[in-house]
Amino acid sequence: MRPSDPWGRLKVLKNRHNGSYTWQVIAGSATLGLVVAAGAVLAAGPWDNGQRKAERALAVTADRTGGAHHGRPTPDGPRPAPSAPAVLPALGTTTHDVPRDAAALRDTLAPLIGVPELGDKVAASVIDTATGQQLYGSGATAPMTPASTIKIATTTAALSVLGPDHRIATTVALSPDARTLTLVGGGDPTLSRAALRSMAADAAKALREDGEDGEDPAGPVRLTYDTSRYSGPVLHPISPNENIAPVTALMVNEGRVNDTDRGPAKRTDDPAGDAARAFAAQLRKAGAEVTGAPREARAADKSRTVATHRSAPLAALVERTLTNSDNDIAEALARQTAIAKGESADFAGARRAVTNELRKLKIPVAGAHLADGSGLDRADRVTPALLTALLARAADPDRPGLRPVLTGLPIAGFSGTLGDRYQDGSEGTGLIRAKTGTLNGVNSLAGTVVDPRGRLLAFAFLASGSLSATEAEPALDALATALARPAAE
Repeated sequence: MRPSDPWGRLKVLKNRHNGSYTWQVIAGSATLGLVVAAGAVLAAGPWDNGQRKAERALAVTADRTGGAHHGRPTPDGPRPAPSAPAVLPALGTTTHDVPRDAAALRDTLAPLIGVPELGDKVAASVIDTATGQQLYGSGATAPMTPASTIKIATTTAALSVLGPDHRIATTVALSPDARTLTLVGGGDPTLSRAALRSMAADAAKALREDGEDGEDPAGPVRLTYDTSRYSGPVLHPISPNENIAPVTALMVNEGRVNDTDRGPAKRTDDPAGDAARAFAAQLRKAGAEVTGAPREARAADKSRTVATHRSAPLAALVERTLTNSDNDIAEALARQTAIAKGESADFAGARRAVTNELRKLKIPVAGAHLADGSGLDRADRVTPALLTALLARAADPDRPGLRPVLTGLPIAGFSGTLGDRYQDGSEGTGLIRAKTGTLNGVNSLAGTVVDPRGRLLAFAFLASGSLSATEAEPALDALATALARPAAE
């Protein structure tokens, strides 16, 4: 074996003392090699998104006038081809400190906001998120029906009150006499059948252990289910409707009767009862003897928790709510906010809790009426200025806990409810992130875009009286796209 040393020379290793010398030299060479490699990494600087910062800086500052060299140049060989102009500006060279010209923006948006496709009433707000300056306003403080853009308010309030790491717990409680199990709903609409199976296994194990340790062996149990965490009406004002299930603290897969996880779908009339019956089946599979049919009842006093399932973190639930415009999660988040704020867990309590939290965040709530958390209720009212202020709060570097409001917004032409909009060739594709809103005669779009100067703008366009969503949506998309274009010369 003839390994190279760190400087490229070859050493002949002699076998001394049954190879011990050989291994000492190998170990020493390896150690020295690691030291040299570590020094090279330190010299290059820390990593940033897969690229060393030093390498990135070198690439940005290098001023090359020719193309790549291939091999050793010769006097008769061709000179390197000239480099093409940069496709994108070098990092750090955009004019972030120069705000958008408000007058030019007004000239750009004025003809787009008056098109008949948007209906008989349109209100708009565009602000620079870094300064809060309104760059464009047309009825910015006029209360309008927001449709699903109200989910921006619901999710911001939930994150502000509960934090991005909060998880919603579903539990199983065992009565003191070990004769009754209670499935206790915590308000997680994303509870899955797999979660029920896992909780059933834990509960069955607890029953077996209780029988082994107690004086009497574990016997049959009754199953009850507890939905008392929520109060008030179970049905949304538009229910029954394929866009939302009955609003209850216990349900599996949003009460859907098929395997979908987004969009309209047939919903069960009894999501809590269905969840309990599915849990009973899993208990039996896990070896527990369950008698009778599940019935609704609160857990007995002094019951102990024998199984727990926690939802995905609130940050993930918020992103799913906004990306897919998920009505069931939105209503759940509104009630979770109400519970945390000491309000009743119903539509009225959620309205008070969310509104008060927005007021605490210094959001302009004048004229706002948050009748629900999803935007399905036509009694909802918000102003464009409220929505852009919320987006600016989510972009505030001092409020990182609100960032999922921005990261959850659909991306134009790529994800969620904007996945089939901004078709090929649109200038806004991939540049615009926005929450959509659609009801009969109501169309809205609110989100963010980085303008050509590198400034993050927040916008909200709310329209009512339109005759066709297929005509109104492209008109809204054109307004947002105009913000991504350079100002007209």
